[in-house]
Amino acid sequence: MTQPIEDYALIGDLMTSGLVGRDGSIDWLCLPRFDSAACFAALLGDEENGHWRIAPADAADGERCTRRAYVDGSLVLESYWETRDGAAFKVIDFMPQRHTAPDVMRIVEGISGEATVRSVLRLRFDYGNVVPWVRRCDGDRVAVAGPDSAWFRSEPPVRTWGEDNSTRSEFTVAAGERVAFVLTWHPSYDPRPEPVDPYEALGQSLDGWREWADQCRYEGPYKEAVTRSLITLKALTYEPTGGIVAASTTSLPEELGGVRNWDYRYCWLRDSTLTLGSLLATGYLDEARAWRAWLLRAVAGDPADLQIMYGIAGERRIPETDLPWLRGYASSAPVRIGNAAVDQLQLDVYGEVIDSLYLARTSGLPSEKHAWQIQLALLDFLERNWRRPDEGLWEVRGPRRHFTHSKVMAWVAADRAVRSLERDPSMAGDVERWRAIRDEVHRDVCEKGYDPERNTFTQYYGSRELDAATLLIPRVGFLPPEDPRVIGTVDAVRAELGGGGLVRRYSTEGPSVDGLPGDEGAFLACSFWLADALHMTGREKEARVLFERLLAVRNDVGLLAEEYDPIAGRQLGNFPQAFSHVGLVNTALTLGGAG
Repeated sequence: MTQPIEDYALIGDLMTSGLVGRDGSIDWLCLPRFDSAACFAALLGDEENGHWRIAPADAADGERCTRRAYVDGSLVLESYWETRDGAAFKVIDFMPQRHTAPDVMRIVEGISGEATVRSVLRLRFDYGNVVPWVRRCDGDRVAVAGPDSAWFRSEPPVRTWGEDNSTRSEFTVAAGERVAFVLTWHPSYDPRPEPVDPYEALGQSLDGWREWADQCRYEGPYKEAVTRSLITLKALTYEPTGGIVAASTTSLPEELGGVRNWDYRYCWLRDSTLTLGSLLATGYLDEARAWRAWLLRAVAGDPADLQIMYGIAGERRIPETDLPWLRGYASSAPVRIGNAAVDQLQLDVYGEVIDSLYLARTSGLPSEKHAWQIQLALLDFLERNWRRPDEGLWEVRGPRRHFTHSKVMAWVAADRAVRSLERDPSMAGDVERWRAIRDEVHRDVCEKGYDPERNTFTQYYGSRELDAATLLIPRVGFLPPEDPRVIGTVDAVRAELGGGGLVRRYSTEGPSVDGLPGDEGAFLACSFWLADALHMTGREKEARVLFERLLAVRNDVGLLAEEYDPIAGRQLGNFPQAFSHVGLVNTALTLGGAG
């Protein structure tokens, strides 16, 4: 049976990541990068699409570990098992920061008694579609198919055999004994990488993660949650470029059995300001600098060609296709790789980019000489195009509309240009011109995006529908929090889009604006925005209650997906979701007075 999304925990090496279930099975792993083809794809299919389970030899299918937790301040996962005869052991799962090749390491350590443990490894390259040829070589196993190759070994060696297109091992561990398994990927046409000692790698991984986590400047009441979210954001960072993927997975559904299944293993510009703000405010200047550098490289070029997302190295081509051999998580098909939304017009991203670079400049990051020239080019494009309809930040696959949030972010772009020129008059640019544009956009939004009868901003011009993105109006400074229109919008969004104490992005009832059938859960980032807006409008107690509710949605190891079904009590959407964790960090900062 399909494990709930929240039953998974993340491991990674800052270039890719995997998901380990509570049943001891790694069901998702892309090698060598976040956006590479998966060699374990059981998450979106079944065991025959690739997985690696370590559990008691007599454990039933789907049987879960007794408990699990990350080692404090790290991405090293410990899962504890008790066998039927009273023995106990733990499995330590991690991916060390790589030297030349990615390694997945699983160390079995006896705790009490003598436990019989079984490992079942099914490698399936190309998203579970290709069964490799496996052979012995110098006492280890090597699996090869086309360009992919993986080596499998144990230290000390244990009995291993092939059965049903899988590699199986069975052994016993007593208290204090350890057996380490290492799976190493490399291109099949390259020599085998030099093996890495798993026990040394464990110590180095723990030291490295703890040293990084200790840099966190946040000391408020939500320290544990904030630190875990920052570790998750770091784990979703592609270290060679500084790009941060939206999630480690593709096609985890926003509705079980539905079609709202998208690939999130790429970097979205819309995440940039909120992500940069959380990194700067918590003391991670190196990561903030790297994210800004990725952003500047990605957006370089003709402003008319600006995309809403890019690959982890800044790639522009992200064609979308379906994988028909995968049935989808909980039969939620199609399974998609790539993302066709890359070709959409989303005018809000111009405001996001300019706001991010303004934030970096005013927060003390060393300036980049060419950054302002890029912003001027983006501003020129936006001046000519902000009146156009677009697909909006939610990437709707219906008709283009004049989305209120997109216009607000056009105002943000003009406003940050004005502020930049006021701070440093020596910079190139016509401040009066941008003041005029800022005022024009402001009038346009207040006249066309606001419903005076209901005292709320709407999803798009002329609509009666609401959009949780309008909760950001006070945060970006478009109107002050005490403005009656802001308070009315917060109340309307909570009343009409709220449910189970959380909030949806927009209504999917009736003819949906996104052009898709079906429904979706509460959007966790938007729920954090509501907590921020409640705090800003003077309702601190309500904001804290909502924030505590959101903390309770996290799984047992502190991770959040994109959405949550408050009725079924299940997480939905891609996992773990960077946008959700950024929201958690920023709301914790806001409630502590540092937002």
